[in-house]
Amino acid sequence: MVFAAIPSPSRGVVHLGPVPLRAYALMIIIGIVVAVVVTGRRLRARGMDPALAGEIAYWAVPFGIVGARIYHVLSTPDAYFGEHGHVADVVKIWNGGLGIWGAIAGGALGAWLAARRLGISLALFADAAAPGIILAQAIGRWGNWFNQELYGKPTTLPWAVRIDPAHRADPGVATYQPTFLYEFLWNLVVAAILLLVDRRHRLGRGRLFALYVALYTFGRLWIEMLRIDTADEILGLRVNIWTSAIVCVGAVVALLVVRRPVDPDVSPQEQRALGLVQDRTRRQPTDAAGETAGETRTATRHDDATDGVDVNGADVDGADPSNVNGANVNGADPVNVNVNDADGAGAGAGEQPVAGAETGAAAVSSGRTRVERPPAT
Repeated sequence: MVFAAIPSPSRGVVHLGPVPLRAYALMIIIGIVVAVVVTGRRLRARGMDPALAGEIAYWAVPFGIVGARIYHVLSTPDAYFGEHGHVADVVKIWNGGLGIWGAIAGGALGAWLAARRLGISLALFADAAAPGIILAQAIGRWGNWFNQELYGKPTTLPWAVRIDPAHRADPGVATYQPTFLYEFLWNLVVAAILLLVDRRHRLGRGRLFALYVALYTFGRLWIEMLRIDTADEILGLRVNIWTSAIVCVGAVVALLVVRRPVDPDVSPQEQRALGLVQDRTRRQPTDAAGETAGETRTATRHDDATDGVDVNGADVDGADPSNVNGANVNGADPVNVNVNDADGAGAGAGEQPVAGAETGAAAVSSGRTRVERPPAT
């Protein structure tokens, strides 16, 4: 007797007018977006342009989808070329049927082509992308739940998934092992391990990706043993089990043998120096009269010698001082200004005007001193 079970969705597609929105495809799209965002952030931490994640995904995703479909069709040919199969169903990927091994192989080929065109290291990119890829796989597994497919053996466990009669492997059994849920949870564990290892024990270039492959395939071994969907077998074992075992061994060997340089993270200051951090727009506060104390300006936070250094007794409103000694500057943005009492003025008596600053009446009327800021070092 089944006391509890995970219900299956009543449908896997929602129509927005004439356009069908399929949950299976939506899960894949969400997974891709998550992978690109995570990879972009990790590339920035390694001193690379985060936009590279999207540029390589532009190649890797189509190659991965085609590779995944080819692998699925070749590993389950009867559904398409058998007695009751339909060849036209080969292109209907929205009905499910994407093999992860083909996705990895095809995606790797697309990523290699893109990396070659962009002139970057594929191994470095793979390490940055590994956590994002496994998170995308975790999200994509919920597409199997919407399609009521790829479930495991019959069970009465309280977390079993209830399958509708039209999708059951055995018409007399309603609940099965939720292999999609097992793989989702396993993938989250793998993602956490990858992030932890990368933070505390940075591996040589390419080895984190090898760790990802080894951990993922290890989990797939026991998950595949629970599945009962139709698949070709070799020596009594499903093809996917053999594939998982072989790839897992290969990844472990690569993890132990490969010795490449470590790619350390760059500091936030170095990221800014490389132009990897977007400028932020900061609006100055207003005074009691509602007038802006200093114009709206774009300011980049940085830790160099030109920001807030050696400020002695300065009273600055809306300013970004550097080496200001005893100055009272309103609305100014001075650099290395030594004056006794400046209120929108350029330089004091007996001193040379600062390059690029307004002086005399022009400076008073504008209410601010403009100084060319030296380039950051």
